Amino acid sequence: MFAWTCSGCGSPTAPSTLEGTWGGDHISMSVGETTRVELDCAHGSIASPIVIDSQRQFGASGTFVLEHGGPVRNDEPEDAHPASYSGSISGDRMLLTIRLTESNQTVGAFSLSRGSQGRVVKCL
Repeated sequence: MFAWTCSGCGSPTAPSTLEGTWGGDHISMSVGETTRVELDCAHGSIASPIVIDSQRQFGASGTFVLEHGGPVRNDEPEDAHPASYSGSISGDRMLLTIRLTESNQTVGAFSLSRGSQGRVVKCL
């Protein structure tokens, strides 16, 4: 079981776990023992547990991999970068911002819904 926790969330009906599928425009996020994020021309991962604070906000470090269209060679290294994933939860809605930590460049801000597969169109 994934160790997302919600210490003192305030609402008795607030979920204490984010485990499951979250999705939105151009993003899909699968939260379990590890977290996998799929975007149109990129993907990312978060390997450590994320704690939701009393304000229903979270932050985690992970990896962000830029993809490209066309075939990928077997020996082609991934264009991976350290990234921060931060956001907030309100009911079954998540606001997520992904930022590359080396350059402080914001990849994007996304609105996700619990239980949605999202709408991702991979690079061709």
